Amino acid sequence: MWNQLIERTDHLPDFLWNLILAGIAVILGWLIKYLLSFFLKKSFIEEKEFSLVHTIIFRLGKAFNFLLPLLLLNMTLPMMRLNPKYVPFLSKALEIALTLAFAALIIGVVKVLEDYIYHTYDLKKANNLKERKIRTQLQFIRKLVIALILILTVCGILLSFDSMRKLGAGLLTGVGVSGIIIGFAAQKSLGNLLAGFQIAFTQPIRIDDVLVVEGEWGRVEEITLTYVVLNIWDQRKLILPINYFIEKPFQNWTRTGAEILGTAFFYLDYTTPVDKLRAEFEKLLDLSPLWDKRAKALQVTNITDRTIEVRTLMSAATSGNAFDLRCYMRENLMKFIQENYPDCLPKTRADIENAGIAKTI
Repeated sequence: MWNQLIERTDHLPDFLWNLILAGIAVILGWLIKYLLSFFLKKSFIEEKEFSLVHTIIFRLGKAFNFLLPLLLLNMTLPMMRLNPKYVPFLSKALEIALTLAFAALIIGVVKVLEDYIYHTYDLKKANNLKERKIRTQLQFIRKLVIALILILTVCGILLSFDSMRKLGAGLLTGVGVSGIIIGFAAQKSLGNLLAGFQIAFTQPIRIDDVLVVEGEWGRVEEITLTYVVLNIWDQRKLILPINYFIEKPFQNWTRTGAEILGTAFFYLDYTTPVDKLRAEFEKLLDLSPLWDKRAKALQVTNITDRTIEVRTLMSAATSGNAFDLRCYMRENLMKFIQENYPDCLPKTRADIENAGIAKTI
């Protein structure tokens, strides 16, 4: 049957025959990709929040759009009526294109695995220490793997040329000398790169950690191999070189857990009934869903010549909850003092012993 088809198409011009074969290869490749997508969607029940099938199709679809037609085109190349002098050139071009398409496919697989792990280790939990550890390491591993794939792809393409192989042997000596020169010239950049790997595995900071850096409070939004992006509470972005977190001190409020203690200070008169104030403080805590019931205390922590310092201590599940809880306590406890014990607010006393002198003044 195939021989009969060949005989019937012998009269076609070579250009048209080659174009028909190329068109069939491309269309058939896209058709196979479409059928694979269709059967994947029909065979697996999609989850509401995360669909592995959707992620596979999204991440690998573009790579398959090129890989399958190129594979079929490579298979049809021997059947094309080509001038022998063009065959090596076309074969080499197809080989390079297939290498690039396969590299894109491998990168897509890496991103599918990353999406799946991101879904498995969700940061939305209140206590997400384990999730932040995994995600921080995953970012570095993903970038490193993709960089290696790209380097190996470029090396594979270059080494497929005989001229490049011969040139490579002569360049080895030069590369060693150049590497030393570049190393001295880029000491700071290499230091940042090594600091990035150190942070990825020792993890003084992680994705979504709450930090206080340079007097700013914010969450770690992104960690790259050379810098860290901190999302400040007012939506500003603080960008710091990654070796900053190796060389300088900073506060990490979620290093071992999200729980945190918060305080609110009040400066009141000596006549303040501390027991009544403590009872109201405990009542307000019991009414607040922000309190996680781990710690509570109201104590007089200092006395000056005019006021007493009352410190309220309370615990919360996250730093954000702790901030809101402190504000809630300040507002409501101050309101209680104003309504019930207004005389206990800070005041300045004067004791005038000689009325005659006061009148003269």
